Amino acid sequence: MSAIEATAVVFYSASKSLKPRQREAVLERMVADEGISADIADTLELEARGNQPRQSFRQTMKELGIKT
Repeated sequence: MSAIEATAVVFYSASKSLKPRQREAVLERMVADEGISADIADTLELEARGNQPRQSFRQTMKELGIKT
């Protein structure tokens, strides 16, 4: 397990051990933080698109009519 994964496990485990109101307070602060909330939104968007077929950057640019 990498250091990043270990840190994630520690924070996840700590959040799971909180009482519901405590967890809600932590989540409210995370959502109120512009940078963290943007990271969460980006991560959710990536997860939602995880099973979509991928295409190359050049193909996308071509479809948008942008010359490379």
